Amino acid sequence: MRRCTRTACLAPAVATLTYVYADSTAVLGPLALTAEPGTYDLCIKHAESTSVPRGWEVIRLPHSEQARRTDDEDDDLMALANAVRQIGLREDDPMPEQFAAAHAAPAAPAAPTGAGRPQLRVVRD
Repeated sequence: MRRCTRTACLAPAVATLTYVYADSTAVLGPLALTAEPGTYDLCIKHAESTSVPRGWEVIRLPHSEQARRTDDEDDDLMALANAVRQIGLREDDPMPEQFAAAHAAPAAPAAPTGAGRPQLRVVRD
């Protein structure tokens, strides 16, 4: 989730502001899929209070539905993350065999056979 690009604002971004200098136009639309150079991601508060220089035109495309959908998705995602965190992997549950091999402790490395002292050593807890 991208954050508002305004200084010291930590709110989630819901709109993207783009300037078209050739037309003296600012376009405020839904949050772009990716962050682009020369654009500004804004939270709902800053998107609604955006103004443009005198003589410029601002085109406001709807973004409130996007903001509402993002908040709902975040709530659903957080609820799912909290549920998974609460359940976790209990110690009394046996680990499936296909995962047990991947989580097994790695074998100790072979001792160096060359003359001289090894520079690095593995220290086990």
